[in-house]
Amino acid sequence: MSHHEFAAIILAAGKGTRMKSALHKVLHPIAGRPMLKHLMASVEALGPKKQVVVVGAGREQVEGALGDTAETCLQEPQLGTGHAVQQAQERLAGFKGDVLVLYGDVPFVRGETMQAMLDRLHAEDAPKVVVLGFEPDDALAYGRVIADDAGRIAKMVEFKDASEDERSCRLCNSGLMAARAEDMFALLDRVGNDNVQGEYYLPDIVNIAISDGDVCAAVTTADPGEVAGINSRGELAAAEALWQAEQRAHWMAEGVTLRAPETVFFSWDTQLGRDVTIDPNVVFGPGVTVADGAHIKSFSHLEGASVGEKAQVGPYARLRPGAVMAKDSFVGNFVEMKNAHLGEGAKASHLTYLGDAEVGARANIGAGTITCNYDGYFKYRTVIGEGAFIGSNSALIAPVRIGRDAIVAAGSAVTSDVADGDLRMVRGEQIVKPGWADRFHDAMRKKKAAKKD
Repeated sequence: MSHHEFAAIILAAGKGTRMKSALHKVLHPIAGRPMLKHLMASVEALGPKKQVVVVGAGREQVEGALGDTAETCLQEPQLGTGHAVQQAQERLAGFKGDVLVLYGDVPFVRGETMQAMLDRLHAEDAPKVVVLGFEPDDALAYGRVIADDAGRIAKMVEFKDASEDERSCRLCNSGLMAARAEDMFALLDRVGNDNVQGEYYLPDIVNIAISDGDVCAAVTTADPGEVAGINSRGELAAAEALWQAEQRAHWMAEGVTLRAPETVFFSWDTQLGRDVTIDPNVVFGPGVTVADGAHIKSFSHLEGASVGEKAQVGPYARLRPGAVMAKDSFVGNFVEMKNAHLGEGAKASHLTYLGDAEVGARANIGAGTITCNYDGYFKYRTVIGEGAFIGSNSALIAPVRIGRDAIVAAGSAVTSDVADGDLRMVRGEQIVKPGWADRFHDAMRKKKAAKKD
């Protein structure tokens, strides 16, 4: 494996008009993460010296999403892929290593494939340019790579310029390339735009090098899906489906039970322990970890949450960011947690909102309990002690603290702290009027009958 320095140039200047979107194409998410970030994470794992993203239309969005994780350069006007790569030359001034050209809308190229391209660049025949080829089921209108069995390229040809014989060639050009920096930019300086589009095509550097008598080589990926570009909402959905299918297979192989795998949706960073069971129709947003033996029941939605060992969630539960469930804790149907900690063995079985709350071990939260955490301006915390029992339909008006083993009677609105072991009952006085209802019904029935007459 070569350990030569390399830089990645990622092309993301295109408008992406087929998306019909105000959001830049490369920022459309797959599994909750922008496609550009999926690609950059794979590059990052190989330890690049630099990543330069070539931006154009919608550059502010892309630059905003990147922050300081990569440098950008502007391609304006957009005169083709060769021209786009040239724009990064200034950012790589003085860089002597290899350059890998990638595309922001081709997010699933594996690190191993990128490494294979860089390794091929340093093979004995020292090719000037390495091209990533693929063999799709249907070669359609892709440009062709005419190469021998050793991968040495005779010619690169655009589909519309290819002969019948060349079109019958199965090896297609993915657009991804690798070359040493000085070769890449020297060759690009010689690319012309004498074509129908009046653009400077990156693949032309291969034909120029070959005409110089230099070797260029192709590396072929075994998986055509790896180089699939995403240009439309349909292709975005297909990429999502492919990614989800791979994740489901991965987690089942790791010891997770998925009862209806095709109905469970993971985020790019979901982490699951062993013997986790996930029932049908569960959605994971970003930032979720689930410990060994936990059970996530149907129609639950989790985001930014941590679920402890053997904890149970749902069905129909919602865990929002900052929700932490300790070992053996339980939330049932229509329970929502946000920025709240449910202690070991604690339960909220139904119809409850726990926001900005700390619930002690073994506490029992009755149906319809609400932590009233917000006054329209600020958020306040509720602390519930170990073993406390909160009766159904209670409103805990924060900031408030309920003591250890305390009991809050059903239907109470609690505004001040409850001491350990106390009972708090906040209810209006119950008034009884014997026979009143019977007399009321009689009077009303007579009135109704009189109206009919």
